[in-house]
Amino acid sequence: MSNSKKSIAVFFGGRSPEHDVSVVTGLQILSAIDTEKYDTFPVYISTEGEWLVGDILSERGSYMLNAERRKQVRSVTLDLKPGKRARLVPLKTGLLGNMKLIEFDVAVPSFHGLYGEDGNIQGLFEFAGVPYAGMRTMGSSVLMDKGATKKVLQGAGIPVLPYAMIYRPDEGYMIAEDKLKNAMGDIKFPCIVKPSHLGSSIGVAKADSLEELRASLPTIFEFDDAAIIEPFVQNLVEYNVSVSKAFGEIRTSAIERPKATEELLDFKQKYLSGSDGKTGDKLGPEGGGTKTVGAISEGMLSLTRELNPDLDAEKAKNIQDWAVTMFKAVEGTGAPRIDFIGNEKSGELWLNEVNPWPGSIGYFLWEAATDPILFTELMTGLIEEAITERKKRNIPKDPVPAEARLLERKG
Repeated sequence: MSNSKKSIAVFFGGRSPEHDVSVVTGLQILSAIDTEKYDTFPVYISTEGEWLVGDILSERGSYMLNAERRKQVRSVTLDLKPGKRARLVPLKTGLLGNMKLIEFDVAVPSFHGLYGEDGNIQGLFEFAGVPYAGMRTMGSSVLMDKGATKKVLQGAGIPVLPYAMIYRPDEGYMIAEDKLKNAMGDIKFPCIVKPSHLGSSIGVAKADSLEELRASLPTIFEFDDAAIIEPFVQNLVEYNVSVSKAFGEIRTSAIERPKATEELLDFKQKYLSGSDGKTGDKLGPEGGGTKTVGAISEGMLSLTRELNPDLDAEKAKNIQDWAVTMFKAVEGTGAPRIDFIGNEKSGELWLNEVNPWPGSIGYFLWEAATDPILFTELMTGLIEEAITERKKRNIPKDPVPAEARLLERKG
């Protein structure tokens, strides 16, 4: 790699039900980063949690890794000792045991859901002193917990739907009807139930009765330890917007209005619509958009949507203002996507949830903004923000103040 360029490690995959979507996002980001400014390489975390590097990991056709492809990648781990640059350490196995350390300058953690988008890997990078793109540890943790998000939004004066939390039993996945009814509180049927810590519509269901609600919970509890229940919104309409301060002042993207052909926007609608079941087939400039406007008809971006819908001024302002208020409340960084739901007939609107690292990092929302930001520009902004945020958190090599030292320093 060139010594004159910063080296960017794009992390993706992971131990999450959203592993495959993360791979697509990671590969799109690799294609979008400005190679005139940066060197890049992928770090793939398998579904078993193994960290892997290798040239073939930049190619979508390599996934999932079979036995032959597995021979072309190497296992690594993160050096947790802070230094001038971050380092990946080889795990000495087989013929590749003499592999050298891999140094890099910035991590781009392109994970969705558990063990990546939820503050876990952000905390690891903080511990190791690694500059990383996206939300900080606190913001990631809060926003990937739908119950915690509700509390923050309520404290900030942002309207949210009533909700109740249901937790996985100590044994098994079934909850007694009387306990479930008590836990629901004032929530009436029909209601929506969904995992508290997942995204991408995995496990989301509509329940018209206590029996249906109870039957929906085992699927959620297989992947998550908590479920959140909310009233079902009639005449449902959704609006999404992204927020970032990576370009100086806090800015909002274009607003999008997803179009669902069914009552609920399920996982396949979000990520496979219009792609013949082949998620993210084109990941180069044509499909991902590096120096030109990206095509939003490919792969995970093929969902039918309306960008910059015709909204009355008050509703558009509320969406933008509440998104910015949320961003400030969690000391936001990166470019999270804020999702709103409303009743189209009554005009009611609620902030529903926040995606700290949305699919494809929501680049198409920024390309359609009043002042457009192309995918490559977005990634440059997020990378430079990562470096700035790390500098803010620098501490002395010996962090113990002289007056607090109880142990003798030698040498």
